[in-house]
Amino acid sequence: MTLLGAAEIRELAKTLDLKPSKSLGQNFVIDANVCQKIVRTAGVTSSDIALEIGPGLGSLTLALLEEVDRVIAIEIDPRLAQQLPITVAKHCERADKLIVLNQDALHISVLPINPTVLVANLPYNISVPVLLHSLETLPTLRSGVVMVQAEVADRLAASPGSKDYGIPSVKAAWWANVKGAGSVSRSIFWPVPSVDSKLVGFVRRETPGDEEMRKKVFSIIDAAFAQRRKMLRSALSSLFGSSARAQEILIAAGIDPTLRGEVLEISGFCAIATCAPNFSPR
Repeated sequence: MTLLGAAEIRELAKTLDLKPSKSLGQNFVIDANVCQKIVRTAGVTSSDIALEIGPGLGSLTLALLEEVDRVIAIEIDPRLAQQLPITVAKHCERADKLIVLNQDALHISVLPINPTVLVANLPYNISVPVLLHSLETLPTLRSGVVMVQAEVADRLAASPGSKDYGIPSVKAAWWANVKGAGSVSRSIFWPVPSVDSKLVGFVRRETPGDEEMRKKVFSIIDAAFAQRRKMLRSALSSLFGSSARAQEILIAAGIDPTLRGEVLEISGFCAIATCAPNFSPR
């Protein structure tokens, strides 16, 4: 097994006449040591089936194949999806352990085999939707480590009451315990992005309700954070018909109506949904 270095990645891109696309969030990792660090941080084992979203030119893919049983790589760019098996076969004797799907990760709900761990350098422009979609539709994912924009990482791992706590924080908490897992330098990417990046780790936990409950809870979350400075009784008034009705529901849920959404954990939003059984999620 040999991993990819900066020179080979640039040569691959040249061969493919590939100019990294901003619209696809393409910033390729050119530091093999960082790829190995991500895999170690994910704590994968030889029995794991890893899901990688946005494998790009294959840096992280090769590092994963060193450690796991199989890798499922989802790549939206057809040129990269076609090249990846070729690159892996050149550098690794485990090319038969790689499955490449040229698809949009946001539209996938069924895979050829069930992944156990998500390890990816997620495209910046869709990192939160992709992570939440993966947690929702792939229940066999038990844990993972993803690299995302630093600001997004801070939001995903934020605690109630902090300035970064918001919709991504609460929605991710429906499925998993999320925490920060370290920072990475801009210099490990080609092209060098204009923002910093961080690693975020998650471990799946039992969800606090069924799918019907989730839809209600997520509607409440969206309304609560639509205008962060509003008290909950005002923020939820349009959802429940009036400020007075919202206040009744909040009191029944044991929540102070003058609080703001940013102080509630996922359990608080579930309590509100439980005490408002007759509203329709948006």
